[in-house]
Formats: sequence, C-alpha cells, structure tokens
Amino acid sequence: MHIYNSLTRKKEEFKPLYPPEVKMYVCGPTVYDEAHIGHARSAYIFDVIRRYLAYRGYKVKFVRNVTDVDDKIIDKANKELPGKDLNTAVKEISAKYLDAYHRDMQALGIAVPDYEPKASEYIGKMAGFIEELIKKGKAYQSGADVYFDISKSAGYGKLSNQSLEKMESGSRVSPHENKRNPLDFALWKQAKESEPAWDSPWGKGRPGWHIECSAMSSDILGDSFDIHGGGLDLIFPHHENEIAQSEAAGKGFAKVWIHHGLLTINGQKMAKSLGNFVTVQDFLAKYKNPDLLKLLFLSAHYAHPVDYTEDKIEEARLSLERIMILLEKTKKYEPQVMTQRIGEIGDMKEKFLKAMDDDFNTPQAMAAVFDLVTIVNKRIEDANFAGAAAITIKELLVILGIGLKSVGAQSGLSDTDIEAKIKERNAARKNKDYKLSDKIRIELEAKGVILEDTKDGTTWRRKI
Repeated sequence: MHIYNSLTRKKEEFKPLYPPEVKMYVCGPTVYDEAHIGHARSAYIFDVIRRYLAYRGYKVKFVRNVTDVDDKIIDKANKELPGKDLNTAVKEISAKYLDAYHRDMQALGIAVPDYEPKASEYIGKMAGFIEELIKKGKAYQSGADVYFDISKSAGYGKLSNQSLEKMESGSRVSPHENKRNPLDFALWKQAKESEPAWDSPWGKGRPGWHIECSAMSSDILGDSFDIHGGGLDLIFPHHENEIAQSEAAGKGFAKVWIHHGLLTINGQKMAKSLGNFVTVQDFLAKYKNPDLLKLLFLSAHYAHPVDYTEDKIEEARLSLERIMILLEKTKKYEPQVMTQRIGEIGDMKEKFLKAMDDDFNTPQAMAAVFDLVTIVNKRIEDANFAGAAAITIKELLVILGIGLKSVGAQSGLSDTDIEAKIKERNAARKNKDYKLSDKIRIELEAKGVILEDTKDGTTWRRKI
C-alpha cells in the first residue's frame, strides 16, 4: 500500500510504526453550527480510509477530536442565547451542535471514532504541555498570554513548504498581541471578561486552538503515531503549528499526513452569503439517500477538489440505480453460489484492491465495480457467476461505506404490500382492464416502486 504524504510531498509505502496496529488522528468539528456537506466529505474520506485499513487486516485506533472551546462558539452563544450566563450558554451551544453532528454522521452511515476527546476535557493536559515548552525554552510568557517561539523551530514551514521569510512578510500582529515575532502563535490566551476561562500558572484564560490536537494525540496515541488527517485548509497554520510545538516538546508526532481537497457548490466556495450553503440535513431532506452524496465524493480522488451540483447528484443516482437493478436481478442466485472467485470476478476485485492500495484511488476502485456490473449484465443467465459477482460487488461497496439504500423503502409499503399490488395488477391485465393496470403502476411509482414487465413475469424494485 502506498499513500501520498503531505509532509514529504511524495507517495510512500505505508509501514505502520507498530503493525498490525495503525494509530490515526483526524481533526474533527468545531461545534458551533449545523454540519454541512463539506464536513461530510471530510468525515467520509477518513471513514473510507479507516474501513479499508481494517479490511486489509490492520487494527485501527481512530481518534477524531471535538473543538468545544472557541471564539466561534462564544459568538454563537451570544447570538442564540443572549442574556444567559456565557459559560452556561457556551456549554449548551457546543452540546447542541455536537449532538447535531452525531445525528448527521449516523444518518450518513459514518462510523463513530474509537476516541472523541473534547477540548474542554483536556485543558489541564494542554496547560502541562505548555509548561513543558516553556521549561525547554521553546515558548515564552507575555503578560497573561503564552506564545510559541518560532525562532526555536528549525523546520518551521516544512509541511506547507514555505520559507520563514515569505511567511513573515505576509504576517501581521494584532494590536492586543505582544509577541516577539509576527509568526509566534498563542498557546494560552488571557481570559476576556465573562468568557469561559480556566485557572493556569499564567492566570485565568483558555488554550489556543493549535495546542489541543498536540495534547490529545500524544495522550491517546503516544508521542509518535502513523497518520494525521484533515483538510487542505488546515495545513497552514494549524498543522504546521502542531508539528512545531510537538517536535519542540520532543515528540516524534505524525509519520504520514493525509490532506483532502475542499468542496465547492456549482464552482463557488460554499457560503451562506451566496445562498449555496448546503447542510447535511438539507441534502438528506431533498435526496433522502446518503449513498448519492458518497458516490459524488468517490468520483474524485480524496486529495482533489470536488464540485457539488444537482447534475452530478443525478449522475450518482443513475450509477446507484445501475448497481441496484443488477443486485435485484441476481439476489435469487446468491444462495446457489459455489465459488466467489471465478475468472473476471477475481480480476475486478484485484483491480479494486490495487486502486485502493494506490493512495486510496476511489475513482479507479469504483471503475472496477462498474466494470464488474457490465460483465455480469452480459452473463446474467449464468446463475453461479452472477450470484458470486453480486456477493463480491456488495463486499467491495461495504468497504466504501455504501449502504445500498432505496428511497422507496421509506414509502410505507412492505414487500408483501407490493407483491399484493402486483398480483392485483396482473389480474387486471388478464381481464384486459388496462385502465386499472395503469392506475396501479402509477400509484406504485408515486410511492417509489418501479415495475418491469419481462417474459418471465413482472419484477419490481424500489426507486433510488
């Protein structure tokens, strides 16, 4: 298996530090609003990576943090709960939107992490981490604030591939900051009046954003671990600063860095001001089926940007429908299967695995799935082959977290109800009552059930 490492800027053979265990840390949500489909892409990408590593026999220890102490959360608390004690309001806002995030991830079929540490639970460990940096001469106190000293980080800029000179020329110091270098970043910030604050050796305050991931990852995964993930927008300054402070504390930190591309809407950056802000709930309310969003994400390599459009969701629907129609045709064959590795089935599975081993190349992996669908459609009368292929297709899609859900399943009609309607329609056709026959077909279509009349009788499937 080879993975592109953002730190070295090359594709490398993946060699875990402590095989078969793989330790993986991913930057999670800042809980101040509803999750949008950009958050969904990030969560889904790392869910797929986690699933595939597990499929390949690794024991994955997966950590995704929650930022529940942040300026954005404080601002939201002031707006949504004006007049309420700010400490209480912040806790309520972060709890509300973390619950919403969990709801959305569950609705999308994205697995829960093994560990989900919250920033508010790690204040003491962050303060201890900062004290260690001060003792080593890597950080300094300035009033009631503490800053990391960039001049003590020889490799600063290695992740973002920027020189100190270039970064310094574009940096600014805010009026309230009293730091030695414009690039020095806050490890601890003095508390503002009425805002949430904790006691520390430097007075009441709260930690900076960057320190939380270093403290959490080292506490749960150890000083060195295999994979650190996040979006391209986190490379600088967040991940760059994580590396600087962790290495300054004498920790090996992350070996492989995986960064995913960002999501746009109709070619534009997603923003509420542009009216193109799509939450996970918005998507599910409109399309019902999370597999459609996942197939859109799978159509682009994780490192590349992906553009969300209604046309692309329709393409995803047609792709999913193609798979579902085949699986409906072959389900009667599955109990008869004698072997699952017949010729082209094994070839397509190897093609899928080869693509995933090559930096999780999901577009190529899905191409192998659709190639197999095409092959099976040509050999649909071969019961053993078609049944074995269907089992393999479902096995591969499970790796990608595709749940093969149908909108029609929510129509309220059970399989028994549908079969009864088909029986009624068949009787009407036999009596040449085509008006009733057409009425039953239209009623079923309105409830998401599609009928197909074949030489062997009427078959049905639920609409995708």
